[in-house]
This record gives sequence, C-alpha cells and structure tokens, in this order.
Amino acid sequence: MGDKQHQYPVQVVWTGNHGSGTKTYQGYGREHEVHVAGKPVIAGSSDAAFRGDGSKHNPEDMLVAALSSCHMLWYLHLAAVAGVVVTAYVDEAVGTLVEHGNDGRFTEVVLRPCVTISKDSSPDAATQAHDDAHHACFIANSVNFPVRCEPRIVVESV
Repeated sequence: MGDKQHQYPVQVVWTGNHGSGTKTYQGYGREHEVHVAGKPVIAGSSDAAFRGDGSKHNPEDMLVAALSSCHMLWYLHLAAVAGVVVTAYVDEAVGTLVEHGNDGRFTEVVLRPCVTISKDSSPDAATQAHDDAHHACFIANSVNFPVRCEPRIVVESV
C-alpha cells in the first residue's frame, strides 16, 4: 500500500497594522488571526515577552497544545483498542523554550496526562497505551526536540 498524503491549509492574517505598518519596531502590533475553512477563527499574537498581547494564543502555546492533543487523541484510540475504558483525561503539558541572543528554540515538551480509567480496566495496559501513543503521534514525530510523557493513571473507585 502506498503512502497517503494529507494537507492542512491554514491562512494567517496579520491584523496588527496600527496605521503605519512596520515603520518602527515598536509601532506595529503582533496580532493576527488563524483561519481554517469551516472552523472558528483563532485570535493570535506573539507572547507578551515578545511585545505581544498575552491574552491571545501565541505560536508557542499552539505548538504545545498540538503535541498534547495529538498524544491524547492517539492515546484514546489505543486505549479503546486495548479495552481500557478512559473516563477522564487532563494533561498539564509544559514546553520549554530557551533563547540564545536573537535565536531561540524549544528544548523539550513534557506531557503530564492524568488519566482516569474504569475499575475493571488494566492500569498496565493504560500505561502501555501512553508509550504507544507517543510513538504514533504525528506531531511528536515531526519535532526536533524531546517530547516526554509522565502519565498518572487513576482507577475509579466506584
């Protein structure tokens, strides 16, 4: 069977022209909108540390969110296939970006999902599904920094 190719068209529109464009570094806004056909618009900006609007999503937030949600979606799929009944999933993911002068890069993202499973589900199978999800995640397979997963499995008591 041949490879499948998928494309994800996204339009990013800069909305931060406050009247004089980029005439000065301080004079323009970092605000923008992320448009994907048929989906809600995402209001974006740079991080407040980079002269942006801290109330809006920034690219760094969205990268960490993409890694977390990709892992979660694979995890839920693999848990279901393994007969693990997941009843709740919350991830407290954290990405670390290090600046070196004018350059910067992510050095790691740590996923910390807390997964609640039914009392008749196997905690071992629930834990194994995290390892399998990590290797299956398209986003984690695409980045050039480590993505670690530190899961916690909680078995329902009722």
